[in-house]
This record gives sequence, C-alpha cells and structure tokens, in this order.
Amino acid sequence: MKTRFGKVVVLMGGSSAERAVSLQSGEGVLKALLAQGIDAHPFDPAREPLSALAGYDRAFIALHGRLGEDGAMQGVLETLGIPYTGPGVLASALAMDKWRSKLVWQAAGLPVPDSRLLSAAMDAAAFAAVEAELGLPLFVKPAREGSSVGIVKVREAGGLQAAFAEAARHDTLVLAEKAMMGGEYTAAILGGHGNWQVLPLVKIEPATDFYDYEAKYLRDDTRYLCPAPLSAEQTAEIQAGALAAYQALGCSGWCRVDFLLDTAGRHYFLEANTSPGMTRHSLVPIAAQADGISYAELVMKILLLTEKE
Repeated sequence: MKTRFGKVVVLMGGSSAERAVSLQSGEGVLKALLAQGIDAHPFDPAREPLSALAGYDRAFIALHGRLGEDGAMQGVLETLGIPYTGPGVLASALAMDKWRSKLVWQAAGLPVPDSRLLSAAMDAAAFAAVEAELGLPLFVKPAREGSSVGIVKVREAGGLQAAFAEAARHDTLVLAEKAMMGGEYTAAILGGHGNWQVLPLVKIEPATDFYDYEAKYLRDDTRYLCPAPLSAEQTAEIQAGALAAYQALGCSGWCRVDFLLDTAGRHYFLEANTSPGMTRHSLVPIAAQADGISYAELVMKILLLTEKE
C-alpha cells in the first residue's frame, strides 16, 4: 500500500466555520488509512504553510467549507501536481455556491426549491413581498456555508428581514428558500473512470425543528433511516436525478447530493457536498454501511478514485 499510494496527506481542520467537524472527519480518515498500511499524515492548513504540501504524493481532503471545499485547496493541489479526493476546482466552487448550483440544475431541468436572492438594499416591503412569494415557513441561508451554519427558519410574517441580517453575518450572498416539509434526504455518490455508484438513500429525522448544526453533530437523538422508506420506483428516480445533478456540476470522485420532499412526495435537489463529513454522525458512512461497505473500505474506495485510468 505504501508503494502504491506513496505519502498521503490528510487535509483537516482549516479556517472555515466547519473547522471542528473537519478535525473529526480527518481523524477518522487518518486512523482508517493508517490501519490499512497507508503512509498517511495529518495536515492542518490553518497551522502549517501550504508550501509543505510539496512533499506528498496524494491528498485526502477532509476539509469542509471555505478554503477547503470551495475549489481553493483543489487549485493549490492542482498547481502542485498532487492527486486529490473529490471533484476538481470548478465543480467544487459551483457546489459550494448554493445559488449558482441551483441555476445549473435548473438549466439541466432538475427540480430545485423556489428561492430568492436577498440584499441589504431591500426595504421592509421588499422582504414582505418575498415572504408572500415563497410562503411561510421558509429558510434563509448563507449561500456559501455548510453544516447549516447561519441558517434561520422564518415561521411568522415579518421575520425575514431579521433572518437575513443573521445569515448575512456569514456571507454576503444570502438566499431565501421555500420550505419543503415532506422530509430531508441525501444521496451519496462514488464515481470515476466512467463508473458511478449511488449508495442507498438516507432519510434524516431530527428531533429538533430542522436538521441544524446541533442535530448534525452534537445530538444523539437524530434518526437516520437507510435505506430510506421510499418505493423502489421513487428511489430509482431520485438516484438517477442525484447522479444527473452530480454530473451537471462536473463532479468526480465522491459527493453527496441532498434533497427534500414536499408534502405531495415530489423531490427537489437542495445542494451538493463535494467533501462530505466522515464523522460518526455523517451520512456517507451510514449509506455505505447499508450497502455492506465498512468505514475503512469506504475510505479506501475514495482514495482509489484519485488514481488515473
């Protein structure tokens, strides 16, 4: 294994709002690689100079959020000529931007929740108009954050302006999005060299009001149903759509495409995660386990996708 992959760097931590989660993901990945004889080493770009990456042969990206999942780190690795896990620069940047990824999916004919861009230039009447157009409840979110950082659920009329102010603390690009109340789900994809595998779908049932940061990482009462309780026909339709969403963004390697159902059971694609979590609460390992793939096997599958044909 050491000969095949050389010196592998596991990128973790970083400086984004998702640093703590990234450290957990990275530790899990590092432990799995070392247990399988890989010459793997941790690397925190918030603590070490990027020039030190030049000594590595391959990179496993366990960074989440900005400067790790948005194409910036992928560009550094491209410049250094180091093969890395996950999609490339363009796909990573597009997927990190929820507004622009929605535009791509809409152009490809894929269903997405109705949404509006918000602006600090809007007055109370303009915010009220968005509430009327999208209906309540609705969600307000920073367009380029992950792990539900900065997301606010607006339940009552007149609440959108304050929700915008909260989300705008995290990003200058803020979306208001129609709430889809039929459940939250995800589809994990492994792919490369013309072959793709969509893992069993996962349904997420948080004990909190919605799947926020606390429900994702701090609580033990969030339920994950995998395979998701959907018909075989609907499962196949959504898996095909998730793969189309992945391909429309130009993704490669592994990715997770989140989607929602409305109360009529129709699905809508929400966002793509190009460096998904690998913690004990994370969705891709849950989906892999349901398909008979252990955590260690999943880590190796992802690493193998960095190899050329």
